[in-house]
Amino acid sequence: MIGNMAQVHMTEAELAQNLHAVLEKVRNGEEILVERDRRPFAVITAPEEPGRPIDECISIAKAYEERLGYAPLPDPDFAANVQAAIDLHREPLESPAWD
Repeated sequence: MIGNMAQVHMTEAELAQNLHAVLEKVRNGEEILVERDRRPFAVITAPEEPGRPIDECISIAKAYEERLGYAPLPDPDFAANVQAAIDLHREPLESPAWD
Protein backbone atom coordinates (compact mmCIF):
# COMPACT_ATOMS: atom_id res chain seq x y z
CA MET A 1 0.00 0.00 0.00
CA ILE A 2 1.34 3.43 -0.97
CA GLY A 3 1.36 6.36 1.46
CA ASN A 4 -1.97 7.00 3.16
CA MET A 5 -3.93 5.08 0.57
CA ALA A 6 -7.17 3.60 1.91
CA GLN A 7 -7.57 -0.14 1.54
CA VAL A 8 -10.96 -1.71 0.83
CA HIS A 9 -11.64 -5.44 1.18
CA MET A 10 -14.28 -7.04 -1.03
CA THR A 11 -15.29 -10.38 -2.46
CA GLU A 12 -15.17 -11.42 -6.11
CA ALA A 13 -18.95 -11.15 -6.24
CA GLU A 14 -18.90 -7.58 -4.88
CA LEU A 15 -16.24 -6.67 -7.43
CA ALA A 16 -18.27 -8.18 -10.28
CA GLN A 17 -21.48 -6.43 -9.18
CA ASN A 18 -19.86 -3.01 -8.74
CA LEU A 19 -16.94 -2.89 -11.18
CA HIS A 20 -17.58 0.72 -12.21
CA ALA A 21 -17.79 1.87 -8.58
CA VAL A 22 -14.67 -0.13 -7.68
CA LEU A 23 -12.68 1.47 -10.51
CA GLU A 24 -13.85 4.90 -9.35
CA LYS A 25 -12.50 4.09 -5.87
CA VAL A 26 -9.15 3.14 -7.43
CA ARG A 27 -9.12 6.43 -9.41
CA ASN A 28 -9.66 8.23 -6.10
CA GLY A 29 -6.59 6.59 -4.58
CA GLU A 30 -8.06 3.59 -2.80
CA GLU A 31 -6.49 0.15 -2.96
CA ILE A 32 -8.90 -2.76 -3.45
CA LEU A 33 -8.07 -6.13 -1.90
CA VAL A 34 -10.19 -8.83 -3.56
CA GLU A 35 -10.83 -11.91 -1.42
CA ARG A 36 -12.07 -15.43 -2.10
CA ASP A 37 -13.07 -17.52 0.92
CA ARG A 38 -11.81 -14.66 3.12
CA ARG A 39 -8.32 -15.01 1.64
CA PRO A 40 -6.81 -12.21 -0.45
CA PHE A 41 -5.89 -13.16 -3.99
CA ALA A 42 -5.78 -9.89 -5.95
CA VAL A 43 -5.01 -6.23 -5.36
CA ILE A 44 -6.26 -3.44 -7.61
CA THR A 45 -4.36 -0.16 -7.47
CA ALA A 46 -3.71 2.74 -9.80
CA PRO A 47 -0.32 2.59 -11.53
CA GLU A 48 2.45 4.89 -10.44
CA GLU A 49 2.98 7.93 -12.59
CA PRO A 50 5.83 7.42 -15.07
CA GLY A 51 9.03 9.39 -14.83
CA ARG A 52 10.07 12.13 -12.45
CA PRO A 53 8.63 15.61 -11.96
CA ILE A 54 10.77 18.29 -13.63
CA ASP A 55 11.62 19.93 -10.29
CA GLU A 56 13.14 16.64 -9.11
CA CYS A 57 15.17 16.37 -12.34
CA ILE A 58 16.49 19.91 -11.86
CA SER A 59 17.40 19.17 -8.25
CA ILE A 60 19.30 16.02 -9.27
CA ALA A 61 21.14 17.92 -12.01
CA LYS A 62 22.14 20.69 -9.58
CA ALA A 63 23.42 18.16 -7.02
CA TYR A 64 25.39 16.40 -9.77
CA GLU A 65 26.85 19.73 -10.92
CA GLU A 66 27.87 20.57 -7.37
CA ARG A 67 29.55 17.19 -6.94
CA LEU A 68 31.37 17.40 -10.32
CA GLY A 69 32.23 21.08 -10.20
CA TYR A 70 30.72 21.65 -13.66
CA ALA A 71 27.31 21.37 -15.30
CA PRO A 72 26.37 17.93 -16.65
CA LEU A 73 26.14 17.76 -20.43
CA PRO A 74 23.75 15.58 -22.41
CA ASP A 75 25.31 12.79 -24.46
CA PRO A 76 25.99 13.52 -28.14
CA ASP A 77 22.80 11.75 -29.27
CA PHE A 78 20.51 13.70 -26.93
CA ALA A 79 19.73 16.53 -29.37
CA ALA A 80 19.03 14.03 -32.14
CA ASN A 81 16.68 12.08 -29.85
CA VAL A 82 14.78 15.24 -28.89
CA GLN A 83 14.51 16.28 -32.55
CA ALA A 84 13.22 12.82 -33.51
CA ALA A 85 10.51 13.08 -30.82
CA ILE A 86 9.52 16.53 -32.08
CA ASP A 87 9.38 15.30 -35.67
CA LEU A 88 7.01 12.48 -34.65
CA HIS A 89 4.53 15.00 -33.24
CA ARG A 90 4.31 17.81 -35.77
CA GLU A 91 0.52 18.20 -35.55
CA PRO A 92 -0.59 21.63 -34.30
CA LEU A 93 -1.77 21.96 -30.75
CA GLU A 94 -5.49 22.46 -30.44
CA SER A 95 -6.46 25.58 -28.55
CA PRO A 96 -9.02 25.16 -25.80
CA ALA A 97 -12.57 26.19 -26.70
CA TRP A 98 -12.40 29.25 -24.44
CA ASP A 99 -9.47 30.83 -26.40
